[in-house]
Amino acid sequence: MKNSLRTFSRGTGLSAAVLGVSALVLSGCGAPPAEDAPAAGGSSAAAGTDYLGCIVSDSGGFDDRSFNQSSYEGLKKAETDLGIQTNQAESQAETDFGPNVDQMVQGGCNLIVTVGFLLADTTKEAAAANTETNFAIVDDNSIDLPNVKPIIYDTAQAAFLAGYAAAATSETGKVATYGGINIPTVTIFMDGFAEGVSYFNEETGGEVELLGWDKESQNGTFVGNFEDQAAGKTNTQNFINEGADIIMPVAGPVGSGTLDAVIEANAGGKDVKAIWVDSDGYETAGKGEEFILTSVMKLMGDAVEDVISTDVDGEFDNTPYVGTLENGGVALAPFHDQEANVPDDLQTTLDGLTEQIVAEEITVDSAASPQ
Repeated sequence: MKNSLRTFSRGTGLSAAVLGVSALVLSGCGAPPAEDAPAAGGSSAAAGTDYLGCIVSDSGGFDDRSFNQSSYEGLKKAETDLGIQTNQAESQAETDFGPNVDQMVQGGCNLIVTVGFLLADTTKEAAAANTETNFAIVDDNSIDLPNVKPIIYDTAQAAFLAGYAAAATSETGKVATYGGINIPTVTIFMDGFAEGVSYFNEETGGEVELLGWDKESQNGTFVGNFEDQAAGKTNTQNFINEGADIIMPVAGPVGSGTLDAVIEANAGGKDVKAIWVDSDGYETAGKGEEFILTSVMKLMGDAVEDVISTDVDGEFDNTPYVGTLENGGVALAPFHDQEANVPDDLQTTLDGLTEQIVAEEITVDSAASPQ
């Protein structure tokens, strides 16, 4: 199993490459799975194989317009490309994790993808008890079992670029970020974002202030879940009232509340933007896309399909897949409608920063980065 899914070209071609990959991953976006999921073995794309690939979401669900949805789309693309059967179980709460994984095991799945750090304990227990079933877990690297493959991302690298871009385009000199739950897969975004803001200040003599996260103390603003969109809206309104004009929620569906606040602020005459995470929010968020500066993307769909393909070929292994800027596992999305509001030289600067990170001339430090 190779860790590199593809390598992007560098320099001025970066944004076009990212756009091409994001279009591949996000094709069919906005069509979440039907509520009445097909029974195991019931997929219409199953002709020619009895391989069953399965997936279990965390409590955000498969239509979270974020990492659950991107991972699910990777499974469905494998269904189309490989002709496999698929099944899925959507969790509404953490209490669903165990029953949902057990349902997939009992359904005879060859490989079960569990989505999210919060499913780690459930995945470990199920994998240890069912050694003939293979598992892949997105956003966790804590399980050391021969039948569990971690799919993890050095998200801080791409978030660094977002932090730099936010600082470079802020008109108020204040930007903000907040999280859903204080867990490593959330704070890695916030750490990278903070590093990017700091680097901008160091390199340009700027004094852009970051609200919502203190990297040194690892303390900041958190909603406490990934569902409360009203809290996301309130947090964002508070940041706007404090002067922030660019806000990055790292909170799954909670981020929809941020977009509500940003839309209202712009309708009221303010110039406020958001930065999306996990997927290209311009393509996936479903509203306020004209106010999304960029997105910190994890190309989860590609990795999920690749892991399934390897397992279908009988070559499964437990070596972690680590997505980076170098192999295209993480990336900064294009500016889309905001391109006209971005300084002419910013994309060139971001391309240069990307090259320096890949060459390890710039180290983006986060305690949550894959080791």
